[in-house]
Amino acid sequence: MAATTEQDEQSGASGRPPRRTGRGRGRVAATVTVLGELLITAGVVLALFVAYSLWWTNVLADREAARQGGEVRDRWAGGPGELDTEDGIGFLHVPAMSGDEILVTGGTDPKKLNNGVAGYYKDPVKSAMPWDDKGNFSLAAHRDGHGAKFHNIHKLDEGDAVVFESRDTWYVYRVYAKLPETSKYNVDVLDPVPEESGKKKAGRYLTLTTCTPVYTSTYRYIVWAELQRTEKVDNERTPPKELR
Repeated sequence: MAATTEQDEQSGASGRPPRRTGRGRGRVAATVTVLGELLITAGVVLALFVAYSLWWTNVLADREAARQGGEVRDRWAGGPGELDTEDGIGFLHVPAMSGDEILVTGGTDPKKLNNGVAGYYKDPVKSAMPWDDKGNFSLAAHRDGHGAKFHNIHKLDEGDAVVFESRDTWYVYRVYAKLPETSKYNVDVLDPVPEESGKKKAGRYLTLTTCTPVYTSTYRYIVWAELQRTEKVDNERTPPKELR
């Protein structure tokens, strides 16, 4: 008869493998517990990051935009007057997108747009101003986080009004075309005559740009509008009929 080993004694005559000891089961349970706690912690951290990105940055941006906008309104407190060309040049009103006024400032650097404003392009294609005889008043703003002023840009349709308010003039534009997705490198959409929108002649155009799809920066969403008319601002700053 062959010699009996310790393993043979544990497995018995049936040849069954030895049972896992209580210590082994405890180690597995402890490992699973630690892994679960790590996953829960990672989930909480991710949730906090999302909350910060999509909610708290909006709160901070809206506060800053209100502060800057208040400074512009204070400069205008004396009523219509000289054209104000300081950093905050006016306010964009887009009823189909939201009821909020959007402060427009110079430049599209992310640090500027993070303040909850829309910025007019200085490069790669320099924007025209609404008061110029011709050209393309081209703007950018965030679609999510940091105020998300263009979050609902997809709600704009042909014929919708977009109004720009300067110190002394209301500029009333009408949407005539949009491009739901294009390369972030497509700067042709900012041209003085945006031919990609179907226009061939010089005019007074407005272009809105933002990132798409929502919560990404992979592509750009474009909306084009054309100036329909202007109205002088009165002492009560009575808005045009499109905003009443």
